[in-house]
Amino acid sequence: MNTPVTALIVDDEAPMRDQLRARLREVWPELVVVGEAANGIDAIAMAAQHRPQIVFLDIRMPGLSGIDAARQLYDRCHIVFVTAYDQYAVDAFEQGAMDYLLKPVVAERLKMSCERLRLRLAAAPQDIGAQLAQLTRLLQQGEGRKHEYLRWIQAQVGSSLRMISTREVLFFQSDEKYTRVQTASAELLIRKTLKELADELDPDEFWRIHRSTLVRVDAIAEVTRDMRGRQMLRVRNYPQELEVSRNHAHLFQQM
Repeated sequence: MNTPVTALIVDDEAPMRDQLRARLREVWPELVVVGEAANGIDAIAMAAQHRPQIVFLDIRMPGLSGIDAARQLYDRCHIVFVTAYDQYAVDAFEQGAMDYLLKPVVAERLKMSCERLRLRLAAAPQDIGAQLAQLTRLLQQGEGRKHEYLRWIQAQVGSSLRMISTREVLFFQSDEKYTRVQTASAELLIRKTLKELADELDPDEFWRIHRSTLVRVDAIAEVTRDMRGRQMLRVRNYPQELEVSRNHAHLFQQM
């Protein structure tokens, strides 16, 4: 009987770990996930304990980044980076021997990655230390050229994870402990605060029109004034108007 291949999943967001584990069950049911870690420090400790042959490794994590963790892991296992970086950074990955997956992980792309891993498992892990150093430089150059903004919103719907492109969002609105995400077809709640979203979203694409509301600029249909002189905003594919506060009235100075 063949010894099963083992893997470790490392990501600071539990829904992303759950999604990757579910996708792996689909495309590589024989693979045994021996553990999950939420940061690079725990990943190194768990790798020493379980000795996985593969580590699926997020890049942006608190404490110790995925690249820093990879520097301590690459000579013990095969590394697959799981990343939300933009295309410039992906080009950097393609210059090296390391594999990568873009978030949210798509089954077809994961299947391709697993096929590559099966082939590589017959050989010893490659010495990719120099490539990691090059990758770090390229990613830093990419970040200097263009800030990476949030592209996907993760919303828990029952026991499943829903991935929403920011291009689908009409507006975000704070709702007590949660933030409401409104699309043309659905209303969902996420735990990320409006302040966090304002820091992570492209300011050219999303405007704050009220302390409790962020709206997608190209979803704005019109801005009018009501009987009380307030600016009221209407977005496409949504029936109710949104109030523009006095502090943000300058966004629509022509009104």
